[in-house]
Amino acid sequence: MKLLYKPLGIVLGLLAGAISRRLFDRIWALIDRQEPPKATTRETTWSKVLAAAAVEGVTFKVTRAAVDRAGASGFAALTGAWPGEKRPEAEE
Repeated sequence: MKLLYKPLGIVLGLLAGAISRRLFDRIWALIDRQEPPKATTRETTWSKVLAAAAVEGVTFKVTRAAVDRAGASGFAALTGAWPGEKRPEAEE
């Protein structure tokens, strides 16, 4: 059953990427009217570059987790099989 989830997981990953990009653009628009700077943008500050990277990273990870969780829940509801681990692995 986990093998059947792979194609769905790929599609969900692409969907999460598109959603997170749009969400990041909206969040950044609340922070600054200019486009978010890249790390190699010369005429900007360290704080603006690091803030853009932090907001983008959090936005992507949270969106990806939400989409993955919803996909796994939907898959389990349709098939009765959870596509991932049942519980976290124990620390050694």
